[in-house]
Amino acid sequence: MQLSLNPWITTPDESTEEEALEVHVPPAAVISTPLKGMVEPDTADRLANRTMTGTAALWVVGSHGGAGESRTADLLDGARPTGHCWPVLRDGSKPRVLLVCRADMRGLTTAQSALTQWASGAAPAVDLLGLAILADAPGKTPKALRDFTTIVGGGAPRLWTLPWVDAWRHGDSTTTPTAREYQRFITDVAALATETNPSTTH
Repeated sequence: MQLSLNPWITTPDESTEEEALEVHVPPAAVISTPLKGMVEPDTADRLANRTMTGTAALWVVGSHGGAGESRTADLLDGARPTGHCWPVLRDGSKPRVLLVCRADMRGLTTAQSALTQWASGAAPAVDLLGLAILADAPGKTPKALRDFTTIVGGGAPRLWTLPWVDAWRHGDSTTTPTAREYQRFITDVAALATETNPSTTH
């Protein structure tokens, strides 16, 4: 699992890995809110908005079909998928959002567009926790995709890269993956989703 700062606008600080591991909740990168002057993506590349009914501690937004939106939501208590749309809440409060995609070129490109949409202010007001990138196949990710993952993830407040889960291929979506990356991801997101935020209701 990789958690990175934002290479779009800054360079990682010089803190040691040991110091980073002591942080219970991953700190947000420099880009934690939309940026003035960021160019909006083309309309065709933007995620739509959807007014959501009911409540959730966290809304999981897939940047494309097959992103793993529903499976990720199943892993996280109080999370609900949005159907590949930015959530808009009826009460006007600011929803907490986790963006997810697959680690192939299509998935990463759509995630980059979604993050650009958010960073430019073209998305509705959301509290974006970060981006989770789910492996699209077993085995080692090709270097070109790993490099692009770093670039795309740099546009999110936080980045989690998650390994392939073979059980999901066979339809087992109820068992929590045992991989350390998933355990840490679930812990991180649970802590972030329950942080006090007056603009977000649970």
